[in-house]
Amino acid sequence: MASFSSIGVGLGGSVDVQGLIDSSVEIARLPITRSTGLQYQAQMTQAKISTFGQIKSLVSALSDAASKLTSVTGWNAVMATSSNTAAVTASAVGGTVATSFSLEVQGLAKAQTTTSAAMLPVGGPVGEGVLRLEMGRWSDASTFTPGLGTPLEIEVGASDTLATIAGKINGAKGGVTATIVSDASGERLLLRSKATGEESGFRLSVTDSDGDDADDTGLSRLVAGATTTLAANARATVNGIAVTSATNTFTNTVAGVTFNALQETTAPVEITVASDSTAVKKNIDDFVKAYNAVNQALNDITSYDAQNKVAGLLQGDSSTLALQNTLRKALQSVATGTGAGGLKTLSDVGIVSAPGSDPLRPTGDLAVDSAKLDKALADPDAVKAFFRGADGGSVSDGVGGKIKAVTDSLLASDGFFASKDKLLDTALKRNAKDIERVEDRAASVRSSLSARYTALDTQMSQLNALNAYIAQQVTTWNNAKK
Repeated sequence: MASFSSIGVGLGGSVDVQGLIDSSVEIARLPITRSTGLQYQAQMTQAKISTFGQIKSLVSALSDAASKLTSVTGWNAVMATSSNTAAVTASAVGGTVATSFSLEVQGLAKAQTTTSAAMLPVGGPVGEGVLRLEMGRWSDASTFTPGLGTPLEIEVGASDTLATIAGKINGAKGGVTATIVSDASGERLLLRSKATGEESGFRLSVTDSDGDDADDTGLSRLVAGATTTLAANARATVNGIAVTSATNTFTNTVAGVTFNALQETTAPVEITVASDSTAVKKNIDDFVKAYNAVNQALNDITSYDAQNKVAGLLQGDSSTLALQNTLRKALQSVATGTGAGGLKTLSDVGIVSAPGSDPLRPTGDLAVDSAKLDKALADPDAVKAFFRGADGGSVSDGVGGKIKAVTDSLLASDGFFASKDKLLDTALKRNAKDIERVEDRAASVRSSLSARYTALDTQMSQLNALNAYIAQQVTTWNNAKK
């Protein structure tokens, strides 16, 4: 079979056979390549899948924001304040009963420190033997009660320096840290317990290879003449009642309240726990922002720019408009049940329609009327009941609960977004099959035309050869007659 590089010889050599075939194939592929063809439809479907995914994410954020308005913890926020934050700071967990108390700090928590006597020569060997470290509690400077842990024993070699010993103590990862302190009189071993509080004390003892564990030579130099500052608990009084803590943080000394002692006090510090309306306001602001994000996105994809004659991706899409109407209808929910007083709609608590740039074309966005919200929050229990229903009642009585129910339905496994995803995925698969059928048909056209033009070229070559032969014979015959 002649190749397309030589085909056309029989047709006179001037026919662009490959161009004719390509043109025919392009015509066969028009259902794919035309401006509104299958390729364009696939791109649009992919864009819709991506867009609905983004809208779903925004609705999920709105659902989370509505959930905070229905959560008990969202309405039980409290704030603890201190009259002297330089001395004491405080915090409280949600739901803590409003209270106040007077606090005085007599002492901060301390770690035990033990400093050996100065040793010379600096960097010289200390002495051979065994160091023994026990963690426990000192009742006073002479009475030590070991803890439950196993004592730490460290072998000290004859050539070990103070720095070597400190490294061995730190490497053993016990309850103390070791540091070398140097001054004009020599170098000292400083030991410090890792934790504060009376139960974090320690006792250092030695077994000196020279047989005397109490003299000031050899390894016993680490304990002979050492000075110790005992560990201590933080000490305070709450309304005159003495309390202690192993650290400077007192947790649940007052139920639900944590306070941190920063320094000793010379006058009482007043700690006050009260409801925190700022947390409620933030949750309401977050809800408004989450709704506006969804609404603005839906406005963008369903809009039409008359000036530039550009339509949004889903302009005129009935399901998208239905989604937007569903969300807007949810905002019109009315609180039922008891406890909300005269609060019935979002407008009653200061969540109002936002003024747009064009009064005749409202955007549907929301805004917070701070003055109106502050007035409603004068009765926080009523606002709480408005959003999540009365205590002991049903969350579905509250407006927050009703909006949450709508968003949950949209996001459910059989809800709006799941159905839309399934529909678009089916359309994408059908589009792929249609493209495959068109490509198969175009391939068939190419194959068929290639075969036909090749056969025609072969026949024309044979006819051209026969014509040349006849012409040669006629010439020969004419010459013979002369």
